[in-house]
Amino acid sequence: METTPRFDTLLIHGGSIPGPAGATSVPIVQSSSYAYEKAEELEDVFRGRAVGQVYTRIGNPTTEALEKRLALLEGGGTAIATASGMAAITTAVLTILRAGDEILASSSLFGGTFSLFRDTLSNYGITTHFVDPLDLSAVAAGVNERTRLLFVETIGNPKLDVPDIPALADIAHAAGIPILVDSTVSTPWLATGAQLGADILTYSTSKYINGTGTTIGGAIVDRGVFNWNSPKFPHFEPFHKKYRAFAFTARARKLVHKDVGACAAPFNSFLLTEGIQTLALRMERHCANALNLARFLAAHPKVAWVGYSGLEDSPHHAVASRLYGGRHGGLLVFGAGDKASAFKVINGLNMAKNLANIGDAKTLVIHPASTICADYNAEEKALMGVTEDLVRVSVGIEDSRDIIADFTQALDAI
Repeated sequence: METTPRFDTLLIHGGSIPGPAGATSVPIVQSSSYAYEKAEELEDVFRGRAVGQVYTRIGNPTTEALEKRLALLEGGGTAIATASGMAAITTAVLTILRAGDEILASSSLFGGTFSLFRDTLSNYGITTHFVDPLDLSAVAAGVNERTRLLFVETIGNPKLDVPDIPALADIAHAAGIPILVDSTVSTPWLATGAQLGADILTYSTSKYINGTGTTIGGAIVDRGVFNWNSPKFPHFEPFHKKYRAFAFTARARKLVHKDVGACAAPFNSFLLTEGIQTLALRMERHCANALNLARFLAAHPKVAWVGYSGLEDSPHHAVASRLYGGRHGGLLVFGAGDKASAFKVINGLNMAKNLANIGDAKTLVIHPASTICADYNAEEKALMGVTEDLVRVSVGIEDSRDIIADFTQALDAI
């Protein structure tokens, strides 16, 4: 008889800590610090000889419950909750790389990640080379003697390309470097890190993990499967010696996460543990609604093109179906013909909200070229798959007939 809780059960019970007076929700421990009766006890916690909380910038019981749940959902390992998705990526990258090291990254990235790699990290001696993640030969050729990390998104945002993550993981591991996978768009519901062969995962928990558009957060999951005992990573030696498989988590917690201070707030961690309980139910509806809307848009005479791997004629359909079990996520893009038409569609929508977020229960739209990607030149936008006519839709969990009706009247008006 199966005794290990399954995914949907872990969403609700994984990592739970007892609340006061029989409360079943994860309690909010709204405290900056934690007192100990004896000086020796606090010393033991600081020295790592005993388990305990000392300061919420470093750890908090509410946040710890969220971290344990996320790690369980990814098939095991450890997790670190952060203040945002960008904080998670920054913490993970700075844990692995030092000045003079290089990143090989997918060219079709979320705009904030692209900016972090291109602009901010370059100021500190970390160089990023961008490569088409669908071209496995180019990825393999892009690895050099200074490459220390391969970074890719499960589903590119907003290009919506679907890289073959296990094949990319094989390339990274053959080169002796880890693969860091941003799973924001797919979530562990589509595929876990264990299924994809990822070493480390990040996500913006502000999106589908939360599901309500109320909370900013991020997370890193370390699966504990990469061997950091390597000449490529001499700065990991003391951590590997003591923490072995989880040297990454130890270095992140004891140095970067602690020193940068981009920690999760206890109340946000509580909201995320509440939201994540319905992830499976929401993702099932997101995926079904997105497929219905994609089929409608693909047949509409005023829509130039549609990008969604759930459509059988999508160039990403086969890979996405294999990796994600025939499920294709809640995000789609389409071309309205030109920028003016894209604006008219957005302005004509009544129910869908025009804003810079994804993964909400509500249907959301945005024109990336003029907003989240406005600071990039034409060549960079092309790398990211951003065209002037592109409209990105985060399909919500409303009745799909009402979503389609909203787009019908908006398209009919142009």
